[in-house]
Amino acid sequence: MLIFNFRQIVTRARRSPPSTLYHDGKLLHSRYYGSQAKINKETIDLYRQQYIRDSWTNLTPKVLSHLDRNLHLQRNHPLSIVRQKIVKYFYGAYLSPRGNPLFSVYDNLSPVVSVEQNFDQLLIPQDHPSRAKSDCYYVNKDYLLRAHTTAHQVELIQAGLDNFLVVGDVYRRDEIDATHYPVFHQLDAVRIVHQDKLFERNPELKVHETHYKTHLSNGNPTTGTSSPLADCIDQHKQPCHTLEAVKLCEHEMKKILVGLVQKLFGENIKYRWVDAYFPFTQPSWELEIFFNGNWLEILGCGITRNEILERAGVQSSIAYAFGVGLERLAMILFDIPDIRLFWSTDSGFLNQFRDDRIVKYKPISSYPQCSNDLSFWLPEGMSADQFALNDFYDIVRNVGGDIIEQVTLIDRFTHPKTGKSSLCFRIVYRHMERTLTQAEVNVVHAKIGSELVETYHVSIR
Repeated sequence: MLIFNFRQIVTRARRSPPSTLYHDGKLLHSRYYGSQAKINKETIDLYRQQYIRDSWTNLTPKVLSHLDRNLHLQRNHPLSIVRQKIVKYFYGAYLSPRGNPLFSVYDNLSPVVSVEQNFDQLLIPQDHPSRAKSDCYYVNKDYLLRAHTTAHQVELIQAGLDNFLVVGDVYRRDEIDATHYPVFHQLDAVRIVHQDKLFERNPELKVHETHYKTHLSNGNPTTGTSSPLADCIDQHKQPCHTLEAVKLCEHEMKKILVGLVQKLFGENIKYRWVDAYFPFTQPSWELEIFFNGNWLEILGCGITRNEILERAGVQSSIAYAFGVGLERLAMILFDIPDIRLFWSTDSGFLNQFRDDRIVKYKPISSYPQCSNDLSFWLPEGMSADQFALNDFYDIVRNVGGDIIEQVTLIDRFTHPKTGKSSLCFRIVYRHMERTLTQAEVNVVHAKIGSELVETYHVSIR
């Protein structure tokens, strides 16, 4: 009942009344719209809200077709099985005095978030590359499809939550190969420990240094630009925290996360901690496991930046947070070789997974690849370095869909006389459920070329 009621609160707080029209972060007018994604020349309808398109809008029909698939909630789906195992572990790891789980779970929040939620509230600098239009799917300059489930962190803390898990689909423009897809799934967690709880046996100890003044009280709030992040390189602790508080929180976090990895991969799994950097935690680490002869990153984590807690109204507390990709875990646990398989509706794939069990994936069949190259001259005055590869990948995905297995840039060339630049990509086609003929691949390949010419005014070689 707590989770249900809170979802209603979060939904109402985050989403203005149904069918609002947004531009520049302002409400223009109201009207009722359906929940399915619709795009026309001027507006986009998403989740009963309408947004005005602008120069930042770069959503594609291919990406929008994945909205509301919710693979992480589908019974017996590999991603759902991994989600359930993590949730069950945290339910058991943290219990109230009455024996009830301390962690609450939010797995159905809207993927449309504001730029403030996705970046500013997490102290991600204005010049950080993750904000780039070439890296994210923007609805318009003020809204985007979340690039990480961490985007919901502040709103949940502001709602009074101390321990929570967020699970959902996230969207990033990326390269094309067996481990990258424009939509994947993350699980994010936050645990806040208040001073009286952290130092229950040593009340004389404090979370914050005695000389520390909050950013909110001294009139100098962090702005989310590059300068405050320069203070966050120190891997020992944030200036505001006492060493005792950081070490206790770090010890608890690492103990819990090692326990999670051992629960998933077995007690004897080899692991190691690697120093890392994230804008919203300090110090930060990545947890790697030794699997099939290689060290593989499993998750990122760290001590939450105190500015985030302060802005959310939390005082005299310290927190840890971590995030993990469900596809990465599932591909390792189930031996799934290609990320596209998670989106398959073939019963031969889906029926292999049952009842919360980890089983090794058995290929339905092996279909041959078809490989075609695509070379083109860039427009006059544009160099190869100025052409955004993710723009090309989006066109390939939008036209070819899930028969695109891999795209590789195999050649860059600048003509010595004309100065014009040329790129050549190799596109590998393979259907997951049947054999493709070269004839039908040639049709798709030609459409990709035509779309490229129309959109970016290139010349096919």
